[in-house]
Amino acid sequence: MPAPQEFIDYVDKSTGVFIQRLKEAVEIPSVSGDASRRPDVIRMANWINDQLKAVGVTTRLADLGMQEIEGQTLPLPPAVLGRIGNDKNKKTILVYGHFDVQPAFKSDGWDTEPFKLVIDGVTGRLIGRGASDDKGPVLGWINVLQWHHENKKELPVNIVCCFEGMEESGSEGLDELVQRESQPGGWFDGVDAVCISDNYWLNTRTPALTYGLRGLSYYRVTVSGPGRDLHSGVFGRTVFEPMTDLISIMSRLVDNRGNILIPGIQDQCSIADDKEKKIYAGLDYSIHDVEEAAGGNIALSSDKVEVLMGRMRNPSLSLHGIEGAFSGVGAKTVIPAKVSGKFSIRLVPPQTPESVDPLVVEYIEEQFKTLNTKSKLEIECLHGGKPWVTDHNHWNFEAAKRATLAIPDLTREGGSIPVTLTFAESLGVNVLLLPMGRGDDGAHSTNEKIDKTNYIEGTKLLGTYLYEVAA
Repeated sequence: MPAPQEFIDYVDKSTGVFIQRLKEAVEIPSVSGDASRRPDVIRMANWINDQLKAVGVTTRLADLGMQEIEGQTLPLPPAVLGRIGNDKNKKTILVYGHFDVQPAFKSDGWDTEPFKLVIDGVTGRLIGRGASDDKGPVLGWINVLQWHHENKKELPVNIVCCFEGMEESGSEGLDELVQRESQPGGWFDGVDAVCISDNYWLNTRTPALTYGLRGLSYYRVTVSGPGRDLHSGVFGRTVFEPMTDLISIMSRLVDNRGNILIPGIQDQCSIADDKEKKIYAGLDYSIHDVEEAAGGNIALSSDKVEVLMGRMRNPSLSLHGIEGAFSGVGAKTVIPAKVSGKFSIRLVPPQTPESVDPLVVEYIEEQFKTLNTKSKLEIECLHGGKPWVTDHNHWNFEAAKRATLAIPDLTREGGSIPVTLTFAESLGVNVLLLPMGRGDDGAHSTNEKIDKTNYIEGTKLLGTYLYEVAA
């Protein structure tokens, strides 16, 4: 059944209130991967907790333990658990999202301060770190609950919430919580299905429902040698240089066509047949969409199916950065004593971090030996998550299809949400990904945004989905 018209009208009238809520959330720099920002992530957890309680949700801050990060032992930010409704005659939907974000600095190339929400009056874009990934969608659920709470309207379903502050850093501590709380008598006991809003449309025009995600293995390769940084005029061509060795290793991981050079990685995956290729051919997506979202004419191929499979159903390896190297302005002639290269592999079924990590470590160690260097090598597997695929004909997806005004694309997403598979396996239920944002939102990038129409219409979509589940 559709959502009440009063709810739809309320959302339209409350646009200013909802944007102000997003503004407050964006201003908390909840960067989970930065030890110095840990107090801000915990502050964000408390802010979300207060927002939920204000709309009638019974909450609990769940302790996730401690973490070793940047040479420190720090408390993990608590997961915010919520529950509203306990009607045995209604379905129970678990909604998940995260309130941590990727690092962001104006010097990275932002046009505005990343932790200040900027409203572009011309385009309607709401610009700020976390606006789309994932604070906007999390607040969409709270916006829905606000109408029911203020107007004393009964929800069509029971809702259980799980909002975390470590998704951008591997969801550390969450798997154990989900497994524990999925047991009889646990917080998640009795859940009938899960809905996650933490991904994006393929393009800027067609809503999507997502039934698959790639997994992730993230690595740090450290090469060290001298006891301190050295002057290149004194020591150049005199000693083995860690940066030179590291660049050599990084260059042997992937080629510029995206082919993974580590033996055995690609061999773990099946080859798509003609039937599967037809699914990708039918999606409302083009090479122009790829290049528009990327901001340049840089697609690897003119074949839409090949590009989509590269994003959704094939593994990929990307190089992310080098720690310890000079990156400031000017021309510093230093030989770094220790440098760390970071890269990740996006995984697809049947790959897992456990099956891929040994291949990566063995290959890098073998390649390092061929350098005949006196530098030292260290390889770390920082975090990982398994890929996930589910049945998109389940009633959970059918409800979302009815809630979406347009015929949605059914997609597998290239990104990773580590806890998705944990929910599916621990609860034994269907998991739906119901995106709010567009394909050009720039999550993890500079000038991240969510369009005002997507934020407001997305709030309506989340609410309507709950009513369709109850139909």
